[in-house]
Amino acid sequence: MAREQKNDGDGAIKNIRRESQAVILELQGDIDLHRSVGVRGALLEVLHEKPSRVVVNMTAVDFMDSSGLATLVEALQVSRRQKTKLALVGLGARVRSIFEISRLDNIFTICETESEALS
Repeated sequence: MAREQKNDGDGAIKNIRRESQAVILELQGDIDLHRSVGVRGALLEVLHEKPSRVVVNMTAVDFMDSSGLATLVEALQVSRRQKTKLALVGLGARVRSIFEISRLDNIFTICETESEALS
């Protein structure tokens, strides 16, 4: 059974859901220098729980700058150290292009759907 937690903070975290050993963070809006701080805090807090899998749903993210990328890279490093699987879901064309230009699309697990990321 999923447990849901709303986390408005600065508005970048739309929702945090827990399902079995997985935690799903739903992001929204622009992930820029100002808002990436809240995303970083939420990701590190979730990773501190050491779930087996973390899914970052970015379906509602319109834009991400280098600070947002750095936040996700840091989360990936932490997840790898503790053997937590981290997947990104629902990257729109604009956000996906940022990952492709920086070649981070080859580093992250990027899935089209949450179901795919959870399997």
